[in-house]
Amino acid sequence: MTTPLEADIAARTDVYFKRTKAVVQRFGDKRVTYAIFLRRPVVSAPGLMLDWLRRVAAERGAALDIELMHEEGTWVGAGEPIVYVTGSFIQLADLETLLLQKLGAACVAAHNAYQMCLELPHVDFLAMEARHCAGAEMQELMAYAASVGGNAAKREGARGFVGNANDATSHYYGAVRGAGTMPHALIGYAGSTLRAAEMFHETFPDLNLTVLTDYFGQEVTDGLAVCRHFPDLAAAGRVAVRLDTHGGRFLEGLDPAQSYAVIERHAPGAIRRYRSESELRHLVGTGVSAAAIWRMREALDEAGFPRVRIIASSGFGVAKCRVMAQARAPMDVIGTGSFIPDSWGETYATADIIAYDGVPRVKVGREFLLRERR
Repeated sequence: MTTPLEADIAARTDVYFKRTKAVVQRFGDKRVTYAIFLRRPVVSAPGLMLDWLRRVAAERGAALDIELMHEEGTWVGAGEPIVYVTGSFIQLADLETLLLQKLGAACVAAHNAYQMCLELPHVDFLAMEARHCAGAEMQELMAYAASVGGNAAKREGARGFVGNANDATSHYYGAVRGAGTMPHALIGYAGSTLRAAEMFHETFPDLNLTVLTDYFGQEVTDGLAVCRHFPDLAAAGRVAVRLDTHGGRFLEGLDPAQSYAVIERHAPGAIRRYRSESELRHLVGTGVSAAAIWRMREALDEAGFPRVRIIASSGFGVAKCRVMAQARAPMDVIGTGSFIPDSWGETYATADIIAYDGVPRVKVGREFLLRERR
């Protein structure tokens, strides 16, 4: 009887691997060694792939020798095998497709998350990848990857990823449930930013209050209104303003000239050097720019709310985090799913057999994978 796992493998693996398995079954098995690698530098994130491989091996009763060359969360150079897997060719031939699916994207996303956290080591990151994923399996891979990259950065002194936005993958961050307060839809429902904050606090009085402030284009006005309505919470550090201004407009009260002026007040060195168009936008452009974050901090401090935190979201990938670091933007938390790889072609993992019954053999051009060359 075919099990659900075997049925899934049969349906989703490439046909040429299944036909290879049939040929080997007919002409005789060999013990083979696979080298699995990526063509670009990454952070090793093999956990989900190896868990799946061990599950398949256990169901098949297959004895495998798994040699992990780069521990989870460590740097891997381009072309360096992350893992060697040795076992029966019959048992391994039809697994390659699914093994590669579970490795490549996770390693690149972990690399991105690691870099983001190191750029802003004093900022907490919240993983918000779920809404950008193509289904549950990708969501699992990306959440796992962010935790791996974040933990790698923590080992170097960064705060890293401290949580995520949904319950299903919160265990990767040592939690039992996700974090978050409100979407824009709740503010639309309430009719005002302040009313949405009141409704939320009445419903969840024990939770900290993070309020979105861009719905009506009044980030400063509405943010301060919420703080003034909840002065005790604000004084206790239990209120946060989340900036999520879209790229079609400036934060309330800013324009190009005002944005430059804000950066000149707080981080003049960040603006007095050559900047690409995208870097300039991150600094002084529309959306959640460094100038917008500094302006919000100014307004909160001037109004007597120094303990109100700022949470920023909207396109915080590696490049934007780097610019924010150079501008010393005063954020407390970043909510982002932008560790998801931009160029999907870079996520393609590759596997090559490098030995048959102990005899080294690999296709021309991949000799660097052979153990003897390492």
